Amino acid sequence: MRNLVLALIFMASPAAMADVAATYAGMCASCHGAAGAGDGPAAVALTPKPANFSDAAFWTSRDDATVKKAIKEGGAAVGKSPLMAPLGAGMSDAQLDELVAYLKTFKK
Repeated sequence: MRNLVLALIFMASPAAMADVAATYAGMCASCHGAAGAGDGPAAVALTPKPANFSDAAFWTSRDDATVKKAIKEGGAAVGKSPLMAPLGAGMSDAQLDELVAYLKTFKK
């Protein structure tokens, strides 16, 4: 089902789907986990724990703009953990939007 959602989101560009998955794997998965559950290998050493993108409650308390800002400017920029580093400085707005859309595919 998740692959179908991804395909629909990135229908205009299958390459974009591969790019955003690679971006997530390289920049996010070590803390947030391969399935976005906040259980990546680095999460063991983090307090507070990384966000769980598979938890529907996470998405009810945040809008896309807030998540995008956290990626781009770091957790402290949105009143969250300063351990969330600013990772999106080299990303375009479109790439950040694609990453937020990708994160939403983890929601159960």
